Amino acid sequence: MKKVATLSAAIAMAVAGFTGVGFAGTANADTIKVGNIVDFTGRTAVVGKVYGQAKVDAMNWINANGGINGKMLEVDTVDYSYQVPRAIQAYKKWQSAGDYVAIQGWGTGDTEALVTFVAKDQIPYYSASYSGHLTDPQGKNPNTTKPAPYNFFYGPSYSDGVRGLIQWAAEDWKAKGGQGSPKYVHMGDNHPYPNAPKKSGEEYATELGFEVLPAIQYSLAPSDFKAQCLALKESGANYAFLANTSGSNISLMKSCDTVGVDVQFMANVWGYDENVMQAAGEAADGVVWVMGSAAWGADVPGMKKVEEISKLGDASVDYRAVHYMRGVCSVFFMAEAMKIADGMDGGVTGPNVKQAMYERQGWVPEGLEGVCLASSWTDADHRGTNKVFVYRGVTAGGANAMEEVFVAEIPRKAEWLGQ
Repeated sequence: MKKVATLSAAIAMAVAGFTGVGFAGTANADTIKVGNIVDFTGRTAVVGKVYGQAKVDAMNWINANGGINGKMLEVDTVDYSYQVPRAIQAYKKWQSAGDYVAIQGWGTGDTEALVTFVAKDQIPYYSASYSGHLTDPQGKNPNTTKPAPYNFFYGPSYSDGVRGLIQWAAEDWKAKGGQGSPKYVHMGDNHPYPNAPKKSGEEYATELGFEVLPAIQYSLAPSDFKAQCLALKESGANYAFLANTSGSNISLMKSCDTVGVDVQFMANVWGYDENVMQAAGEAADGVVWVMGSAAWGADVPGMKKVEEISKLGDASVDYRAVHYMRGVCSVFFMAEAMKIADGMDGGVTGPNVKQAMYERQGWVPEGLEGVCLASSWTDADHRGTNKVFVYRGVTAGGANAMEEVFVAEIPRKAEWLGQ
């Protein structure tokens, strides 16, 4: 078991993440236009502000350090408040301009709604949705509803993430001497984001010998979830997967603690973080979740660059929550693809940026070694990584620490592509 980080008192200010939008000056003639969709005010803002600020800071840093081979990024940042129509409206504005090369996106609902648009318009779309539905570029899997040739994301898919958690749960059940079949339940809102890995998780749990219970629905918006917690308690579930973001999970954990629920919570990559640990306290103790990058302050070579990026955004902030690092990674995978595209015939165009994403295998953006997971994309498979790092949060006694407890290698099964 590897302890990665003990969290300081600075978390209370840092988890908010947002310190301003804007972008570095782009007065030079040569610019590369990038659309940037963020959620700073909607239902997922508690994590969206951290990730969105990271994207803004990273693109500012790129411009302050020579841009893309001398070409500045001209970024239009739109806060769509987690409303799909607003994201579509922003996309149509960029598409009518005719010269946007890439988009840094956000949620599952809007990303999946734009799959066909970006494919038709040949604009690479780097989302913060890790929906498995975005991983089949050619529609090779007959169950794929929309081939997604221009969609990329950094990190394991939501589906592979829950598979990794279920692998851990199977080992945990054995280690605890559990008798019979452990009981698994999916919990989340009836929304494209929490629903994205539902089928995959339930099918994999069944495959590994779990008894799968009926799903329990709870809102992405924080609320009093005692009714859901009582249903969870009565179900006898041993392992509950929380598919919502951290804001509603805080409310759920507190409600479940109040009614005495005894269950092992597991959360997706957006479902647990420093904010949950701080706000839920001991109710959040022992939760395991998917960690998609190094934590702030990790002793790895790339953390120095992340700290430089953070200081450029706001020098007074001395701690960034875990989602910040993933936002930085997303931008820098895009930026390195742009640099490769700049040397191709036609330069930095959407199709060239897409092709550039396939030029390297097992790569990490320069200067971010140890922060970003080594990733590979091919024109037939947009699952960037099949490695899932499972962490546990320790909050008992105010400890507030993160521990790596398991690493899963998810098979690249053809039937799981696009699922």
